[in-house]
This record gives sequence, structure tokens and C-alpha cells, in this order.
Amino acid sequence: MLEEKRNNKPDVILKKYWENKERFSDFFNAVLFDGKTVIRPEELEDLDTDESSILEHKNYAETLKASRDNIAICKKSTRYGIDFVMLGMESQEHIHYAMPMRIMGYDYGAYKKQYDNNAVKYKNGKGLSSDEFLSKMRKTDKFIPVITAVIYYGERPWDGAVSLHGMLDIPKQFSHYVNDYKMILIEAGNNNLKLHNVNNRDLFNLVGMLIDKRETPGKRKEQAIHYVKKNHVDTTVIRAVTSVMNSKMDYQLLERKGENEMFTVFEETWKDGEQAGRTAGRAEGRAEEIIAAGYEFGLSEKTILERLQKKLAITPQKAREYLATYTKETVQRC
Repeated sequence: MLEEKRNNKPDVILKKYWENKERFSDFFNAVLFDGKTVIRPEELEDLDTDESSILEHKNYAETLKASRDNIAICKKSTRYGIDFVMLGMESQEHIHYAMPMRIMGYDYGAYKKQYDNNAVKYKNGKGLSSDEFLSKMRKTDKFIPVITAVIYYGERPWDGAVSLHGMLDIPKQFSHYVNDYKMILIEAGNNNLKLHNVNNRDLFNLVGMLIDKRETPGKRKEQAIHYVKKNHVDTTVIRAVTSVMNSKMDYQLLERKGENEMFTVFEETWKDGEQAGRTAGRAEGRAEEIIAAGYEFGLSEKTILERLQKKLAITPQKAREYLATYTKETVQRC
């Protein structure tokens, strides 16, 4: 039962959704090439999402743990002369005000991993110049470029930084000299992506309907249910939408009903889970933020538990449940 619940977490459901190469390539073609077919599904190969690395500096070594939501390598694109490129994707339900720094860390991890794998070849220094030996890298060595896109599924418009400069307080006279790091941000409910994959179109259309604050919650739900029924929306899309919208989903009912009756499942589960899901989702999101901030500032678990109880007005038991759910390793990935 515990394993089943873990597998139904929103981040796991979205990860599974985007593991499909047709959807993944369609998304990146829309983001990078205005919908033109540059990246093809058959050119993609899944990579290990773990990009942990070790930063070494004389007297200390610090381990950076990082795990992407999805990453694949595009092995060829002869039309544009690209041989290899890594494509990473991050899914966000909540605004993360340090997101550009997170993406910079993920991308660095990907490059560091390539460097480390490459450096193994040069342990004995044979055939290397002195500079190459010290660098553990030949002058002619090149790494695979990394591109990361963030998909934000939240209701509020993104009001955080989209580049490293947006996180910094830089005196004007120094701004030209401070390196920036930009991230690609896509708001699921508000974008102009030229998508060709029908599942991707349904996903973004439904999210857009359900967070449209120009309509009442009842009207939004009605429009979404009508859309699901009219377009025979795929089961995987409904799973993804209901997960990011914090709507409870009865997966056993889903399997019994089959795709032709998915709109009834969507209606029933949304009706039951709409209000409870919103309330629980807000509380869980706030709890995750408190726990992540606590670990970031080196607070003890006892102090974090006290902060959870005070800020969320919850019982000690509920605070311990949140702390067990959002472990140190989990929140550091987020």
C-alpha cells in the first residue's frame, strides 16, 4: 500500500508521462524550434537522472546531490548538424524562488559528470602536455551541451526570477561583469507552444482550463469534464492533470472503467477531491517549503517540527508525517 501511494505522487506520475519519447520530443520541438520537427523520438535515449557530484577544494569535499525529473540525450540531428545534446526537464507545482540556481546546479552536475568520466582516461598522463595533465582534459576534448526546461503547473502566475541575475542584488556598475544563468520556463496554463502530440495538447489545454481564474471553479470543472468527454482524452493525460491539480484519483476505478469512460472517472474523482485536494495541496506545499528552508539553514529536525506545528497549526503527529514525507534528500532534489 505504501509503495502504491508513493508511485501515485504527482512528481512520479509526471515523470512517467514525460518518459514517453513522442511526448518528450514534441515538447522540446515546441519550446526550442517553434514546433518544427528537429528532434525525433527515435533519436532520444534515456539517461540516468542522478547528477550527483563532488565539489573538491583543497581541505574539504562537499557532495552535491541532484536528481532531475527527466533527462534524455538526442543522438543526432543531421538536418541541423547537431550530433549530441542533453535535454533535461523539471516539473514544478509551486513557485521556487531559487529555481535559476537549481537549474544551474543541475546543468553543472551534468557537465561535471562528463568531465569526471572523461578524466579517468588520463590518470597516467601519457601523451598529455603538462597543462592537459593538470586539467585532466585534452585541449581538443569537448562535452555534450545541456538544455533544461522547467514546466510550471501552478495556479499563480510565476513571479520568481528566470535568471541568476534576478536572484542577485547587483550594483549597477558591476552588473555587466556578473555572469548570468538563464532558465527556460514554460507555464503550463499560459503558453503559446505549437504542440503536435495530441496528449501534450490535451495536458496543457486541461491545465489551462482548470487554473483559469476568469471562470468560477464550477465552470472550470464543467469545461474540463466536457473537454475530456469530447476529445476522448487518454488515461495517462488524466492521471497527469489530476495529479498536478491535487485532485484525488481512484486508480482502481480508472482501470475498471477503461479509456472510453474516463470522463466519468474524471468527473467523479474531481467532485470528491476538488476542495479537499486544494486544501491539502496548499498545506503540503507550505510544509515542503518550511522543511526545505529548515534543512537549507541547517536547523535540527526538532526545530523544523516545531516550526511546522507553529506555522501550519497542526498536531505533532501531522508534523512528523510531513517530515517523513519530505525527507532531507527529497527536498534537496526540489
